[in-house]
Amino acid sequence: MSELRTKAEHTEAIRRDRRVAVVVNTRSRRGRRHYFEVIEQIHNLGFEPLAELSVYNPKKLRDLLDAALATKPDLLIVGGGDGTLSSAVRHVAHRDVALGVLPLGTTNNFARSLGLPLDLAGAIRVFTTGKVADIDLGMADDREFANLASFGVSVEVAGKVKPWLKRIIGRPAYPLTALTVLPGHKPFRAYITVNGKRHELLTHQLNIANGRFHGGWQVARDISIDNGLLVAYQLGSGKKLRLLGETLIRATTGRWRSLAGGPFVMGQEMLLETDPPMAADVDGEVRLRTPIRLRVVPNGVRVMVPEDFHDR
Repeated sequence: MSELRTKAEHTEAIRRDRRVAVVVNTRSRRGRRHYFEVIEQIHNLGFEPLAELSVYNPKKLRDLLDAALATKPDLLIVGGGDGTLSSAVRHVAHRDVALGVLPLGTTNNFARSLGLPLDLAGAIRVFTTGKVADIDLGMADDREFANLASFGVSVEVAGKVKPWLKRIIGRPAYPLTALTVLPGHKPFRAYITVNGKRHELLTHQLNIANGRFHGGWQVARDISIDNGLLVAYQLGSGKKLRLLGETLIRATTGRWRSLAGGPFVMGQEMLLETDPPMAADVDGEVRLRTPIRLRVVPNGVRVMVPEDFHDR
């Protein structure tokens, strides 16, 4: 890990020297349509990017992020959906470079968790008016994640949701796809051990969040991406009808609750076991299986956020 400047020094360097590199996923929902607009607006704010890279082949994303970081920017500006931004988070974690976020995806959970404007002009303006903050980094075994690890129905949904449906209706594509998956889905038993206490539940869907949003809706009013805690919660229960109700409510109202009202399990570290063993969707990538040890690394990654973001 490189030696880090203070956040105030880092913010001042970005405003003074304008050393940025730009990577935009042009396969994302809005990336291709807005790529040249993004570049133009960044130039209009007085930035002369050290690199301007577009990603059409997702397999090239990591190499292009490495190429952008090789120019030694103070700010790495990345445009795309949550999967693209999660990859970027893993690249800048523990480094003396801040991540600038352009919300170009369907749900934009990470951008929402940072309190960023979801319009391009507003998000780009943050690069000149905002500040550098450090936020929590989630770890699922040895894999970093920015927003969410999920288990159950959502893993199947992620593999079945149609790209054309996401393009047409946006974030409701996920709960609507869930309604087609749910009839054939079997509940599972989950065991979450936190601070020596073992919690048991039967459910169709379990989420463990580092960020504040899931599916474009806030998990709870008082959840934070910068409080040093992971939050585990289920949608519905072992009964399909209850999960159906939760899914419809979230799809139509985005209802949000308080952490104090539960049912939530919170902690800095969690051991998750399931019966049967299950695949994990970690920020959109299905690579791990339970049992999994999850933990949070406080202040593990630097980001550019609006001035009013509460940085702990």
